[in-house]
Amino acid sequence: MTLYFLVKYLHVLGAIVILGTGTGIAFFMLMAHRTQDAQFIARTASVVVTADAIFTFSAVIFQPVTGGLLMMLSATSITERWILASLALYVIAGLFWIPVVFMQIEMRDLARKAAEQHVALPARYFILFRRWFAFGFPGFGATMLILWLMIAKPF
Repeated sequence: MTLYFLVKYLHVLGAIVILGTGTGIAFFMLMAHRTQDAQFIARTASVVVTADAIFTFSAVIFQPVTGGLLMMLSATSITERWILASLALYVIAGLFWIPVVFMQIEMRDLARKAAEQHVALPARYFILFRRWFAFGFPGFGATMLILWLMIAKPF
């Protein structure tokens, strides 16, 4: 195995981790939310926050490193349009992902407080959930487009 293919493997693995963790987090948060059980939501959101910190964050940091190494190893220019488009989409995904992390933390904390006090989830939780849900579409969509650009290199 050459260094190029090892780095390419790690780059693809990072993309899988980002997409897989994002999909799993969205699914589990949605399913927990549907119960409207504050204790269950708090436990789920706690795991989601941890998963984002461990998996998504490390992959998000690792992707530009392996991408840069791939460009260097293949003598690919950063000015290629598919790379520039990917980088722009990466920024867009980040602009939606970063606030989502803070929303998840606040939703977790609100659900914990409601569970401890044996009260219904507050209105703020539902506002955050709707915003979290809405932010997922452009953030995840941008990531899916990056994956397509990485594979197809259309221009």
